[in-house]
Amino acid sequence: MVTMAVTVVAGAVPPPPKGKAVTVATTPPPTLTRRQLLAAGATASTLRTAASLAATPRFAEISGSGGVKALDLREGSGQVPTDGDQVAIHYYGRLAAKQGWRFDSTYDHKDETGDPMPFVFTIGSGKVIPGIEAAVKSMRVGGLRRVIIPPSQGYQNTSQEPIPPNFFDRQRLFTTIFNPTRLANGEGSTLGTLIFDIELINIRQ
Repeated sequence: MVTMAVTVVAGAVPPPPKGKAVTVATTPPPTLTRRQLLAAGATASTLRTAASLAATPRFAEISGSGGVKALDLREGSGQVPTDGDQVAIHYYGRLAAKQGWRFDSTYDHKDETGDPMPFVFTIGSGKVIPGIEAAVKSMRVGGLRRVIIPPSQGYQNTSQEPIPPNFFDRQRLFTTIFNPTRLANGEGSTLGTLIFDIELINIRQ
């Protein structure tokens, strides 16, 4: 008869004897009521909404602008214009009442070489709509800003600049803003709301 030696490795757990069932204790998952499930879902939704709002850039009203709201898409590092300065800007102009229809863009105005022509005006001249002037006066050269301009700071007549050079765009813009029927129905507070993306190119003092 040969006797075999079995070496027990420290830390090893010997297998259970054959023929004996091993019972593993388990804890059943907690049962949640419908109210608890709804509450948990509402909490998760609230947290997602709060995180989304925290990550969303917000517009801020420009002081003394009459309600113009601005969001800086790119901070400039150059000078800030003052009254009497001649400034050159590029812009995209959109009309809120037409689902953000773009009625004009300086990037579409090309010179003889095919380069886009900026829009040039003098700060304080009163020739441009007040909302654009208020936005540019608080920018630095090189900055890019999106502004929401209320009707009171937008077009008050058809001679204020910037004026779309395309006749059909110009006609559609002004017939929407100055629509007599809709103005009579009290829609004036929304018809003339403008959205401009403005880039301050340079200052010509």
